[in-house]
Amino acid sequence: METRLLSPQGKEVVIADNLPTVLIGERINPFGKGPLKEAMISGDMEPIRQEATKQVEAGADILIISVAAFGIDETATLPRITEEVIKTVDVPLCLESRNPAALEKALQLGCGKPIISSITGEDSMLEQILPLVRKYNTAFVALASDSSGIPNNAARRLEIITHIVEKAKEAGIGPEDILADCVAESSAVNNMAAIITLETMKMVKQMWGLNLILGASNVSFGLPDRMVINAVFLSLAVQGGLTSAIVNAARMKPYIMAADLLMGRDNRARRYTTYYRKLKSASPH
Repeated sequence: METRLLSPQGKEVVIADNLPTVLIGERINPFGKGPLKEAMISGDMEPIRQEATKQVEAGADILIISVAAFGIDETATLPRITEEVIKTVDVPLCLESRNPAALEKALQLGCGKPIISSITGEDSMLEQILPLVRKYNTAFVALASDSSGIPNNAARRLEIITHIVEKAKEAGIGPEDILADCVAESSAVNNMAAIITLETMKMVKQMWGLNLILGASNVSFGLPDRMVINAVFLSLAVQGGLTSAIVNAARMKPYIMAADLLMGRDNRARRYTTYYRKLKSASPH
């Protein structure tokens, strides 16, 4: 299964089982980073441009844009930030919003073939967002959550993903344009959280063959030395069929590349060795 995405300028990124894990830069959002939220409210685009450039230089293949937060007018702000990112970098986009009006305004800018994230299993949500996926020829993230929240077992999460896949089929959207998010939750709250996620991934892969995506850093929320936990979890997830990861690219790229290497996604280790040669040549002597 191949999910093909395009930047507004025409750069293609392909997500597939036999290819390197695609890195989706997570940092253009209003949470935990004061300057970015202030920029979204004030309209000062310089911090947005800097963050977009920094993430792509660090190895992000795709950038998420999320602006939903208290004090931000999403319908006005999402298209404004999207337009600025399009001007700044040449990578496909992932628009994180459940606001149909905001999404459509951003999509009208000409976003290539982006991802819409994250669509939950409620019929009301599907009825609003799936027509936009079809109209603008986007991919989308199917999130294993519905009106009752995130299930605490893999079988129920699979049911939700299945419902979304079937509704997408009715809307004329094929499985190649669906990325399944089996949901990573904090292991500090539930010691079985990672196992449930990995079990769901296996079941979704077996039943539907979908490409898989995760916001992996959630697994370490509330715990010390989060990067260690994230790196180990991502390695397990890559082994379990993960094909794209929402991450801080600057921190996680080496670990994901190592996981790809060990899982046979890097022929003769060329990608891994090229990356480290570039790092060595860029470092001061």
